[in-house]
Parts: sequence; C-alpha cells; structure tokens
Amino acid sequence: MLNQNALNHNLSVVQDLAPSELWRWFAQICSIPHPSYHEEAIASHIVSWASSHRLTVWRDEIGNVIIKKPATVGMENRTPIALQAHLDMVPQANASTSHDFTKDPIIMRFSDDKAWIKATDTTLGADNGIGMASCLAVLSDETVAHPDIEVLLTMTEETGMVGAIGLQAGTLTAPIMVNTDTEEIGEIYVGCAGGVDADLALPVRYVENSYDSAISLTVKGLKGGHSGVDIHKNRANAIKLLGRVLATLSQTCDFKIADIKGGSLRNAIARESVANLVMNGAGKEQFLGNLSNIIKDIESEIGTAEPKLSITIEDTERPDTVIENSQSVINLINVLPSGVVRYSDNIADVVETSLSFGVLGVANGELVATLLVRSLTQVGKQGVISTLQSVADLVGAKAVFDGDYVGWNYDPNSAITPITARLYADILGYEPKIKVIHAGLECGLIKKNYPNMDIVSVGPTIINAHSPDEAVDVASVAVYWQLLTDILKNSPVKS
Repeated sequence: MLNQNALNHNLSVVQDLAPSELWRWFAQICSIPHPSYHEEAIASHIVSWASSHRLTVWRDEIGNVIIKKPATVGMENRTPIALQAHLDMVPQANASTSHDFTKDPIIMRFSDDKAWIKATDTTLGADNGIGMASCLAVLSDETVAHPDIEVLLTMTEETGMVGAIGLQAGTLTAPIMVNTDTEEIGEIYVGCAGGVDADLALPVRYVENSYDSAISLTVKGLKGGHSGVDIHKNRANAIKLLGRVLATLSQTCDFKIADIKGGSLRNAIARESVANLVMNGAGKEQFLGNLSNIIKDIESEIGTAEPKLSITIEDTERPDTVIENSQSVINLINVLPSGVVRYSDNIADVVETSLSFGVLGVANGELVATLLVRSLTQVGKQGVISTLQSVADLVGAKAVFDGDYVGWNYDPNSAITPITARLYADILGYEPKIKVIHAGLECGLIKKNYPNMDIVSVGPTIINAHSPDEAVDVASVAVYWQLLTDILKNSPVKS
C-alpha cells in the first residue's frame, strides 16, 4: 500500500528533476513496498491507475501486468513496440538498520554532491524501478510520440525470473521490445548470461557443549553488490572470508561452531557473516592472537578493495549444544568456489562463467549453502554444476540444482540494434558500446516463447545494485529518457 508520508518526502526530493513524469512515478514506486514475492501492492496500484485512465490492462496467470496504449496521432503506421521492466526489487539493508521491506517504504535522498539519488541505509530499487517508472511515464506523458505500445511488468525477476518464465506465447504482439534493465549509460545490451540456482545441504550433528567460553566472530563492512555485474571487481565475499578465517584458525586452535550464517540473497555478493564459536578459556588467548594476525594479513591483501572491512569478536552467552562436525562445516565453506570462473574468448573483457556464494545458514539439522551460477554458455554452466556436485560428494552433502534459465544470444540480424545505436550516438556525441552482460536479463526467457522478437536493453547508470550503497546517476536518467522516447518516435514503418 502506498505510504503517503513517504510519497510526500520522495516527491520533495525529485520535484526539480527532469524528466518530471518519470521521477514522479519513481517516487510512487519507492513509496510502495515491493521486494521479491511481495509485488501485489505495486501491481494493484499500477492496474488501478491504468484502469482509471482507460488503458487496456490485465494481469496474466502468473501475475505479470500488461498494459496497452494505442499509437499517438501520426504514428499509427509505425511498428508496435513493447517496453519491459520487472516489478520487484532486491531487499538489502545495513545490519544496523531496522527495515521491513514488506511494510516499510524506501526513503529517497540525494548524495552529498546532488549527482546521485540513493536510499537511506537500504537498497534503492532503481534496479529496475527506474525502468518501470520510464515505462509508466511513457503511458502517462501525453507529449511522448509513440506507435502502439505494450508495457510488460514482470513478477519476481530478482529471485528466479518467475514472471518471464510464466509469460505465455501470444500475450504480446509487438515485434520489437525494449528491456529497461541495463545499468550503464552509453551501453546497449544485446545478450546476457543464463543461470542456475545451486543449494548444497550438509547434515550437522549437535552434541552437548563441553567448552567453557563463547564468542561471536563477525565479518562486515564489505561492499557487496550484484553477483553478476560486480563479480569481476575483486569485491570480497563475507561468507568466503569467514570460511577462510575459520579454516586457518582450526589448524592451530581447538574450537567448535555453535551457529553460523552469512549473506541474505542468492543474487547479491555477501556483505556480512557471523559465527558463534565455543572454546576453552585456556586456549582463548592463543585464538585471539592468531586471529589478530589473520586479520592483519587479510587487511593487507584486500584493504584497498574493501576499505571498510571489519572483522570483530565479542563475548556471548555459552550455548548448550555445538556442531560436532564443525570441521566439515568449515571445510565446505572454505572449499566452495565463488567468483569468476572464466572470461569469454569471444567478447573482450566479458565474464563468461561465474558463481556467487550468496547465503549460508543452519536450519533443520543442515548447513545450507546457497549459490548462483551464471554463464554465457550452457557448457560453462554445466562445468560449474559438475564442480559443485563433486564438492558435495566429497563432503557428504546433497546438491540440488534448480531454476535453470537460458541466456540471451546476440542476434546479428537485429533491426532495432542499429537504430538504437544511431539514436544513442546522436544524443551522446560518440558511439555507444554494444555489449553482452554477465547477468540474467529476462530477454532470453522472453525470446523462448517469442523467438522472432527483436530486443535491445538500455538504461541509466546505476551503481552498487543489490546493496545499500545502490545509487542512480541523476543526469543519466535524462539521457536514458531521451533515448527511450527517441526509439519510440523512430519506430520503423510497418512493412
């Protein structure tokens, strides 16, 4: 439900920004909670608005919102275009922030230099809220010239591309689509990675705690970010760092794990992790001394990339039980791969295959490691699956692979790509980059049921998506809006 106080605040932040209609929509979107699996309020708000403006609108069986608007005067003979965005956002907040993404709105603010729009200690949802706002602004701004328009707003993209998977053939009729989920101005995306979810479950055995001291070891302060587009940026993974610290300590110190967890989303690089440990007081001094040396080594290694890294301990209440097979838990965390596996041989400076260790936790007698595998090729994806299966077999864990989705292959015969590139060059004053992205866009899944659809993906500059440091470049939004409306204005004449 729309939070009026939040809306008033958010509108005051963007009141002087252009394009005004896009920013007005984005203020509304931020004022309605819409994390993955909780998109009903935003979808209902949009449907109600479209109905009140006598637009053709409906929701399909999976919950996707489809809105159609006839061509403006003089554009009736142009090829129809579909605009596409997703309804959900990634919910990430700093550990010190109490924020319920299912109930609390996003509170927008400017960066200190006024160049960026951010949120307050949470993700902003510019991914893909700006894209969604642009689609709705095209519908509501009567000054925009366009052919017949179809707007597709999909459900639950961030955690499984549910809406794109469920989209049925025949729902859309436009032969051209503009996806709005790209996050760098001056770039046109014409392909993307596919992916698969991986979950490894290791049984844990609890025994009575015989140790007399307990501490909590926390890794925090990391940048995190998008597990696809940021995977090559040398950003540390808090789960992997914790595993490394524990594995090194276990070589010289006697301790057990009482509980352990890290990360919060499969598709975000883990920023925080924590382990509750037990040991005897007599060995605590050695433990702390060794830990201090390990921290110094890690800070020396990654301090430039992660200047806010913090590894801390504090005394905690002694637990009744501990994990007997703690060493197996440590070994699994430490050995699981995470990061770039291979760069593309065919596309310069593009990651071909990667995986990200997104979430770790103990539940129902199992340690569960949650990862996301991405690849531009099916062969690359299967190679990582094979590796993870071998790791699971070696440690006695069960591996489950689910949610496999296809990538989006570049179409050299695309007609909309050169049109977009020409229009972009006119705006920018230089040639845009035509690229393939190492992240999961919905375009590949949409192409599965619409194989002849001609698709490009564009968007403004968004940094640190999937983290509380997410921000959108204000100036780039105006450039993106000009490109989007120019594409609509220059839709090819119907053949």
